[in-house]
Amino acid sequence: MRLVIFTEPQQGASHDDLLRVAKAAEDGGYDGFFRSDHYLRMGDGSGLPGPTDAWITLAALAVQTSRIRLGTLVSSATFRLPGPLAIAVAQVDAMSGGRIEFGLGGGWFEAEHTAYGIPFPPLGERFDRLEEQLEIITGLWKASGPFAFEGKHYRVSDSPALPKPVQSPLPVIVGGNGKKRTPNLAARFAAEFNVPFGKIEDIPAQYARVREASEAIGRAEPPAFSAAAVLCVGRDDAEVRRRAASIGREVEEMRDNGGVVGTPDQAVEAIGRYREAGASRLFLQVLDLADLDHVELVASAVAPQL
Repeated sequence: MRLVIFTEPQQGASHDDLLRVAKAAEDGGYDGFFRSDHYLRMGDGSGLPGPTDAWITLAALAVQTSRIRLGTLVSSATFRLPGPLAIAVAQVDAMSGGRIEFGLGGGWFEAEHTAYGIPFPPLGERFDRLEEQLEIITGLWKASGPFAFEGKHYRVSDSPALPKPVQSPLPVIVGGNGKKRTPNLAARFAAEFNVPFGKIEDIPAQYARVREASEAIGRAEPPAFSAAAVLCVGRDDAEVRRRAASIGREVEEMRDNGGVVGTPDQAVEAIGRYREAGASRLFLQVLDLADLDHVELVASAVAPQL
């Protein structure tokens, strides 16, 4: 099982905060450092110092780190036009020496759209736009000559389809719990399919839907499978409770919802359940970005047991 540190900077973090966590993750041997792509804090609190843009962050981290993989879980198709987004991701991939992974979703958080003047179409249109963006972005990266696309929401004409990412193909991540359109998009476009923050027992059925969708279009191998879970690990029960309190969560609530929670041995057991469900990579949601000891504890006491 490969482990990724996953952060939620919209809850309140500067770039320096993210850099410290990314370097701790790289030093600790984690597979990746990923961040959400949101512009508004969720829940209570001030959200200070305010949101940071995901792809500007990753561009900086691309030259501030050397080994760890970097990406979004996930960018929102409502935030950016597909052509400029394809250029930005390809550029950041080059800056990183080929370490970028591109997660893209339809967008769901209406309040952040209204807070920053971003149009928020109905659900069906958001899925339509997501599908067209995936077609355009992956098409631009793969095209050997001029690229064109005619869709309901986007039109691309005589594009030089440049720049190209360093990676060919650059890994695309699709995720979610939708039972039809989401598995179909994963089968068509994704190198990896992610199920975020759900009960572990529900995950195999969603992976099965992606396998079935892949078989239906003649894809030889389905995407790799991953999951995301909140992280709350301590050396003893008291430290676990302290870390839970610091992020405003309850230990049992997190466990019931698939969290990797408890002592290192209990964390290993929880991660093993994800492996048994079919995941080969686990995104560990770290909510207290000042607690670097948390990241280091999992690297030293959990990862070696996997």
